[in-house]
Amino acid sequence: MRPSKREPDEMRAVSFERGFSKHAEGSCLVRFGDTHVLCTASLEERVPPWLRNSGQGWVTAEYGMLPRSTGDRMRREASSGKQGGRTLEIQRLIGRSLRSVVDLQALGEKQITIDCDVIQADGGTRTAAITGGFIALSDCLSWMEARQMVSRDKVLKDHVAAISCGIYNGTPVLDLDYAEDSAAETDANFVMTGKGGIVEIQGTAEGEPFSEDEFAALMGLARKGITKLVDMQKMAIS
Repeated sequence: MRPSKREPDEMRAVSFERGFSKHAEGSCLVRFGDTHVLCTASLEERVPPWLRNSGQGWVTAEYGMLPRSTGDRMRREASSGKQGGRTLEIQRLIGRSLRSVVDLQALGEKQITIDCDVIQADGGTRTAAITGGFIALSDCLSWMEARQMVSRDKVLKDHVAAISCGIYNGTPVLDLDYAEDSAAETDANFVMTGKGGIVEIQGTAEGEPFSEDEFAALMGLARKGITKLVDMQKMAIS
C-alpha cells in the first residue's frame, strides 16, 4: 500500500492556476498534491550574445526553492553566493524540456525566461515545474500574439509535460510524493511531448538494479500520466 493510499497508477490531484502573477507576461501556479510551484514567463527583447543577429530566439529557465518550502528552513542559495549543483541540473532540464517544443526561429530574436519557484515541496518539484512552465510559456506567447509580435501556433510545436515514477516496496508506481521518493528502490523522471516523443528520461536505482521489464512498466505508467497531464494542459489553456 502506498503511504498516500493511492493506486499504483493514480496521480496526485493536479491543478493549474493561470494568471497568478499580474506582472508577468505568462504565469501559472501548478499544484501536484502538496507540491506547489509558481512558474512565471518573462519576455526580453534580447538574446544571449552568441545568438545575436542569428534571427533565432531563446527559451531558458531558472529554478529555486523558498526557504520554508521544506520541513526545515533551507538557506537561500543567494546567501552562499552560488547555486547548488542540484539547482543547476534542474533548471537546465526545465529549459531543455521547454525548448524541445519551441520553434526558436519563429520566436525571433527574443528571450523568454521561465522562473520556477517552489513554494511547497512534497516530491516531484522538477516535473511540476516543467508541466506548469509550459502553461506559463504558452500564455506568454499568447500575450505576444495579441500584440502582433509572434504567431503562438507557429512558435509552439507541441505540448510538453513531465512525471515521476518509481518502484516502491517492489511495485512500480506513478507520481511519487516525498514519502515514496525518499524510500523508493528506483526513482525516475520522464519528460514527453503531447505526441508521445521522449525528451528526457532520468532513472536511478537507489538499491538493487532494476530490470528491463521494470523499466518498461515505469515507461507505461509515465505515458499514462503524461497523456493525462497534456489533456489537462489543453483544458487549462483553452
